[in-house]
Amino acid sequence: MAVVVPFESPHPASIERLTRLVAPDMERVNNAILARTGSEVTMIPEVANHLISSGGKRLRPMLTLAMARLSGYAGDGHIKLSAAVEFMHTATLLHDDVVDQSDMRRGKQAARMLWGNEASVLVGDFLLGQAFKMMVEVGSLQALDILSSAAAVIAEGEVMQLGAAKNTATNEDEYLAVIRAKTAELFAAACEVGPVLAGKDKSEIAACRSYGMNLGIAFQLVDDALDYGGKSAKLGKNVGDDFREGKITLPVVLSFRRGSDSERAFWNRTLGKGEVNDGDLDTAMGLMSKHHAIEDTVGRARHYGAIATDALALVPASEIKTALEETVAFCIARAH
Repeated sequence: MAVVVPFESPHPASIERLTRLVAPDMERVNNAILARTGSEVTMIPEVANHLISSGGKRLRPMLTLAMARLSGYAGDGHIKLSAAVEFMHTATLLHDDVVDQSDMRRGKQAARMLWGNEASVLVGDFLLGQAFKMMVEVGSLQALDILSSAAAVIAEGEVMQLGAAKNTATNEDEYLAVIRAKTAELFAAACEVGPVLAGKDKSEIAACRSYGMNLGIAFQLVDDALDYGGKSAKLGKNVGDDFREGKITLPVVLSFRRGSDSERAFWNRTLGKGEVNDGDLDTAMGLMSKHHAIEDTVGRARHYGAIATDALALVPASEIKTALEETVAFCIARAH
């Protein structure tokens, strides 16, 4: 049984400091993103910019910039790698919405609803191609290896999730393996390439990667909790989308394991067979409340947040380190 370590951060739950510290570099990243979405094929910039300009926090590229700064990197390769990270993320969102048949993304209609599934998939492929071009231009074989490996792992995670969909027998370890691959791997890679560019030693690179991996797990677990206990405005999608799409997330895993035979029959009907009736979402949320599934999912997130913070413990104090610690607190606090 996992021991959940309470996460009590002494830092404010905010990404304001991080945003301020990387703002000059982030402006360069945004310019690179705009330049690389240009194409004579009109639909490509239309679809790409629909999602890229839709108000995402750009957390992953900001982490790449922050880790490069933390590592004392003095070049400009981190700009292209940050843009590449954002393109990888955007591509996975475009593909995810097709796979999940999602109607909304970041509070707007999903691209697939406006341009169709085919265009969404193909524009996602275009963005991945542009990401790899930028990685090659930076000229770091190690950074290219990290990000290209991450792209493969993310795809594996998507397929793993597809295999786990509607499978109520999924256990917690299996679910964590999915989110490590699908979500946390890109956080880890985004945090790893900065110290690699700076020529840091293996232990420092590993510390930055550990921060990203555990922050990514915490981030996804909070998302899982918010899907059943959040607000549409905060989520950028409809509350209960995971339920309607038959996704087996940690709140479901915990509720299923802790439930009675009749409660498990409910999960098998709604998620296993996809037979969802009016009122079933309320029933699902009631079962999660009964079995403390939401609060325990957030508890797991706090545990991984504490690991992320501890990963940077040996790094000398600085404002950018404080900003990274505050970012962990921010990701956890979204659950409240």
